[in-house]
Amino acid sequence: MLLIGKTAVVTGCLQGIGLATLNLMAANGANVFACCQKQTPEIEGHMGRLSDHYGVDIVPVYFDLLDEQAIKAAASTIQKAKKPIDILVNVAGANFDALFHMISMEQMQKTFQINFFSPMLFTQYITRLMLKNGAGSVINVSSISAIDGNPGQLSYASSKAAMLAATTTLSAELAPKGIRVNAIAPGVIDTDMTKDLPDDVMERQMILSDLKRVGTPEEVASLIVFLASDKSNFITGQIIRVDGGIG
Repeated sequence: MLLIGKTAVVTGCLQGIGLATLNLMAANGANVFACCQKQTPEIEGHMGRLSDHYGVDIVPVYFDLLDEQAIKAAASTIQKAKKPIDILVNVAGANFDALFHMISMEQMQKTFQINFFSPMLFTQYITRLMLKNGAGSVINVSSISAIDGNPGQLSYASSKAAMLAATTTLSAELAPKGIRVNAIAPGVIDTDMTKDLPDDVMERQMILSDLKRVGTPEEVASLIVFLASDKSNFITGQIIRVDGGIG
């Protein structure tokens, strides 16, 4: 168990990589502020079962990344719990795929708000709590689209590329304060987001992949847990691909 005694804040816990990260962190002994866009009976029940099974505290925090006041309120809720925050994982994101000449400025702005501006605002709040401890690990979930590009994903790839630039910049700023910042760039992962990819796009990605398969959310979560743990204390400012060998 890599995270015994640590407290994490994880966004996007409703499904996909965020949910897998919540599960694996709890299995490794972490207490988690599990951030979701909305409350459902299913996620509430799941958090309760995780807490009981692993003997950890799972605290749901609900907010929409398009609502800055809700983000501020969520951060205030976490602060008021008066628990030292060791880990922040920015998973939550969205994509609005369209070819360049078909995408609207409104869609582009919304994509950047969800994938970059709001996570950065939330990171400001949470890393201020980490500064009090003089230690912490921030993991940003980006995408290989941010590195390689992908037709029809201009706004998504660009917003995720901004997250990569923020990662290396924040690493340089926060390392002297004891806070590490790394990013993960997943490839094609079996989530609801990739289920909508056209067949030709999936086929092209599988041709490029050395492993010839899609990844699982659990495989991404495994790397997140490692980067959150003390086993990675000398790793910061890195962008790590989890893509099955696409390239």
